[in-house]
Amino acid sequence: MTEKAEILVEALPYIQEFYGSTIVVKYGGNAMINNDLKEKVMQDIALMKYVGIHPVIIHGGGPEITGFLKKVGKESAFVSGLRVTDEETVEIAEMVLDGKINSEIVNLLNQRGVRAVGLSGKDARLLSATKKLATVYEGAERRKVDIGYVGKVVNVDTSIIEDLAEHDYVPVIAPIGVGEDGESYNINADYVAAEIAGALEAEKLLLLTDVEGVYKDINDKDSFISTLTLAEAREYIKEGIIVGGMIPKVEACIRALEGGARKTHIIDGRAPHAIILEVFTSQGVGTQVVRK
Repeated sequence: MTEKAEILVEALPYIQEFYGSTIVVKYGGNAMINNDLKEKVMQDIALMKYVGIHPVIIHGGGPEITGFLKKVGKESAFVSGLRVTDEETVEIAEMVLDGKINSEIVNLLNQRGVRAVGLSGKDARLLSATKKLATVYEGAERRKVDIGYVGKVVNVDTSIIEDLAEHDYVPVIAPIGVGEDGESYNINADYVAAEIAGALEAEKLLLLTDVEGVYKDINDKDSFISTLTLAEAREYIKEGIIVGGMIPKVEACIRALEGGARKTHIIDGRAPHAIILEVFTSQGVGTQVVRK
């Protein structure tokens, strides 16, 4: 019993520090697939809400989109890590993200007493977007390739998020943006979370992923980096120390900090209660990217 009391006492200064603040969570990876981890993420979000924090949830859904495309006989193609998205594919992506995954997360939170509301980036033009071209490298040359309805955020209108928070609701946002003519764009959820965290000047951006964090050498567990500055993050990407799927995560942290977020964290969503450990303990989990 004493041990449990000590855990609560350790959390107290963090509860005091973050009371009334906004924390943006990008929910993705194995934590969206594994039912036990999914349950723990929902508990973590509920706990944040009940101690006076304003969580904002942005979710991905790439594997589910791929699975649904396969069911309808449509193969997924990728260019430089980005899904080639024709008109039929973006309709399916929007249906899976906004209709299936988003509503499931809202329902899970509602079951835990959290008043959650599902949103697409198209709602109230929350996420204005334009086409994002893929970069293809051919030796020393590089060229831009049009891969369809893949977007990048050009503006975030936070008014609907702020209105929901004021009335004690938790926004759950699908990463679909809207173009000038009302067309839908599928957008990388890491980048959406970054843009929203920056626009809200969030206390924290938490990116759930399927690795422990950032390593100088992915094959050397002793090279783990617990803290990166903005300057180091940019330099490590440039030097090729940060590579592959970690690049969009770190780029998202950079963008969020540049936009106004105070701190950003890449955390291992495979660890049970990773969100609570990061927010309410002195140890934390994963890699934090900070201004300096």
